[in-house]
Amino acid sequence: MRKSSAEVEALRAAAEAVDAIAAELQSGHIPLIGRTEAEVSADLSQRILARGHQKVNFAIVAAGENAASPHHHPGSRVIQADEVVLCDFGGTMNGYCSDITRCVVTGEIPSEVAAAYDVLMSAQSAGVAAGQIGVLCEEVDSTTRQIISDGGYGEYFVHRTGHGIGMEEHEDPYMVSGDVRKIEAGFAYSVEPGIYIPGKWGLRLEDIVVATPEGPLSLNQADHNLHSVSA
Repeated sequence: MRKSSAEVEALRAAAEAVDAIAAELQSGHIPLIGRTEAEVSADLSQRILARGHQKVNFAIVAAGENAASPHHHPGSRVIQADEVVLCDFGGTMNGYCSDITRCVVTGEIPSEVAAAYDVLMSAQSAGVAAGQIGVLCEEVDSTTRQIISDGGYGEYFVHRTGHGIGMEEHEDPYMVSGDVRKIEAGFAYSVEPGIYIPGKWGLRLEDIVVATPEGPLSLNQADHNLHSVSA
């Protein structure tokens, strides 16, 4: 669980690679409207490999009501204008994994989506900040969950806040109620709260974070705001 400085640098390099892809998504340079989720997933996969990864571990693309399923498998659904598109993707680069989630809207952002995303972004930021050395892993989860509950969306956050990452996409520790291990320097894990409204839309925001003596270090720097795209 405790990554060395060399391992952290490997995780950082992988994170920077997928950050660049997230930026392409947010700027509208990855076509969405009129393509199937599976086609966009394949596009993301090609970009992951082109950015230096040797392996694609997953490329979730979920549009509209499908985004309300946290682990949706991209399929034949055609992405339309004016809907949320959730993209969660990562791979393995030089033995270490990347994992990032960003959302965009293919048109004007509805007020109800914007309001929920503001709560989500606050929760994710607080979850990152909570990861101080000596804090229990489950406290990262309780921090994000409290903010989402206070915002009125508690019943719509249906999974743990995060998982460890390194040579495996999912490994110890876990940011979830019941994991009472204390965070130590070198722990690397995701912080990825979500809000999922069944039959309508879903939102998730994810970064990889490393615990350091100076405080939590977010390896993903891609913009955290919800972007409107016309692609």
